[in-house]
Amino acid sequence: MLFRLAADGTLLFHLAFILFAVFGGALAALWRWAPLLHLPAVAWAVFVELTGRICPLTYLENHLRIRAGQSGYAQSFVEHYLVGVIYPSGLTRDIQFMLAVGVVVINLAIYGWIALRRRTRHGRER
Repeated sequence: MLFRLAADGTLLFHLAFILFAVFGGALAALWRWAPLLHLPAVAWAVFVELTGRICPLTYLENHLRIRAGQSGYAQSFVEHYLVGVIYPSGLTRDIQFMLAVGVVVINLAIYGWIALRRRTRHGRER
């Protein structure tokens, strides 16, 4: 039971990391230090997608599931709703490349908006 909970927790953390890599740039609008955490996450996500590697969180989750006596996903609530999002069927290298480009484009747009907003704000203060 403990290993299954740890595996589910790893899956949730994996989803949180993916969401942070894609949309975490928006946190830079609130906290100036956010890019220090976010930009390495983006770099890692893009690296994993472009090289076709498997994220270490996937290995950890699978290890925990095996330790829990599972050979695959037993359709818990977490698995039912999140596994398809994190591990979509039909994932190809072309799709991975498009995902990497999407992460970069979304984050360039977010950081561009933040830079423009800060520049406009500083322009008004003068």
